[in-house]
Amino acid sequence: MSRIRHMSRRRSYDQYCATARALDSVGDRWTLLIVRELLAGPRRYTDLHADLPGVSTDVLASRLKDMERDDLALRRKLPPPAAAYVYELTERGRGLLPVLTALAEWGAPALEERRPTDAVRAHWFAVPLLPVLDGLSGPAGPAGPAGSGVGGGTGEGVVEVRLDEGAFHVRLGAGDPVYGDGPAESPDARLVLDADTCRALSGGALTVGDGVRDGRIEVSGDGPLAKVLRGE
Repeated sequence: MSRIRHMSRRRSYDQYCATARALDSVGDRWTLLIVRELLAGPRRYTDLHADLPGVSTDVLASRLKDMERDDLALRRKLPPPAAAYVYELTERGRGLLPVLTALAEWGAPALEERRPTDAVRAHWFAVPLLPVLDGLSGPAGPAGPAGSGVGGGTGEGVVEVRLDEGAFHVRLGAGDPVYGDGPAESPDARLVLDADTCRALSGGALTVGDGVRDGRIEVSGDGPLAKVLRGE
């Protein structure tokens, strides 16, 4: 019995340090990638497994239980006619968005060469693009920095991003931007680009304005947000 109790103990670095405490909850492999998936909204277990290539069913189930225990995620049943169970982030779990954004910025240089074994999903580019698009859509004001190719902000709006691998959409506003998998119902602007251009944008090697001028980014839409993205 003592051995069982020992095995079921919460793993911990046992260090009185904020970083160590954070890693007690999110330091295990796959946990932050599950957070990445759930930042797009509630997901069924089967959807999570499909968009996390390489994770075993046992590991995914274990990580989700750990996340429920640590108040990062919760499991709930959808009302009829769906009647399916979904996982979604708690407020504490959603608070990891800046962590994911910083990690994406730090890891962007490692994407310069795509390996033959690399899986890809369109919405995986959402997190690194969030600060780029949110910076263009901030409160209306003076024109953007020299060379940015964009003017002042536009406030709230939904940007749909289309890649060869699929689509996702980003909602921009006064608070933290959020994203969703798949196309938007009625986006204020639509960007069409490829994965390499998306990587260049998120890594800071390309601005939206330069991408539009060079023909690497196609922007459609008639509203203020689309005009800003086109540099009008």
